[in-house]
Amino acid sequence: MTSNRGFGIDIGGSGIKGALVDLEKGELIGDRLRIDTPQPATPGAVSDVVAEIVENFDWRGPVGITLPSVIKNGVALTAANIDRSWIDTDADALFAARLHRNPDDVALFNDADAAGIAEIRFGDPVTRSGVVALLTFGTGIGSALFHDGKLVPNTEFGHIEVDGHDAEKKAAASAKDNEGLSYPDWAKRVDRYLTVLENLIAPDLFVVGGGVSKKADRWVPLLDIRTPVIVASLLNNAGIVGAAAAAAEGIGH
Repeated sequence: MTSNRGFGIDIGGSGIKGALVDLEKGELIGDRLRIDTPQPATPGAVSDVVAEIVENFDWRGPVGITLPSVIKNGVALTAANIDRSWIDTDADALFAARLHRNPDDVALFNDADAAGIAEIRFGDPVTRSGVVALLTFGTGIGSALFHDGKLVPNTEFGHIEVDGHDAEKKAAASAKDNEGLSYPDWAKRVDRYLTVLENLIAPDLFVVGGGVSKKADRWVPLLDIRTPVIVASLLNNAGIVGAAAAAAEGIGH
């Protein structure tokens, strides 16, 4: 890395957040800027917001960007909580053109994969060995899977079927808010989801993140599964940090 600073943008179903990142500490430099995700969240509308955030910081270097999508070779293959017109969009080329960047200076990542990269690099060292699944609870449920610190990209564990439903429809943080669930009632759903997932992949550790991780003391202790659960160290900034760190190293093109 030629600089200890980077820039990351995390695109979610409800908000788009960007910030400068200290690449040595894995921390935000100053405040992040958050703008509501446009509705509908089309490629054009979202790229306009991304450009607004980058311009606000007057950032000229590489940009790491997360999408709630399976990303392969810069192309969005799915669209979760964003407009379906993203599917098969060359997101890498779209953002490079909108940001007036060389394509090599824009790196696209699945949002949970970027959060996982941040946790592995800057979080609790226990995450760097064994089979570790990071899950972000927000508008949906994002997932990132690691084996001895190496990413297995584009897992979509938020969409496994649990009791006849897409898991995130019942266990995402948005389900708690939309249905007015108490933390204990919502924790039962998360517990059921994690039980199904641990039976599928037998992880050594779950790491839970997303906005609701700020209140982890109200629901994580209520989980009753055999796999240890820890709270993400970077909380809701992990996507920004992971995208910035990987983009600065040329990963994700």
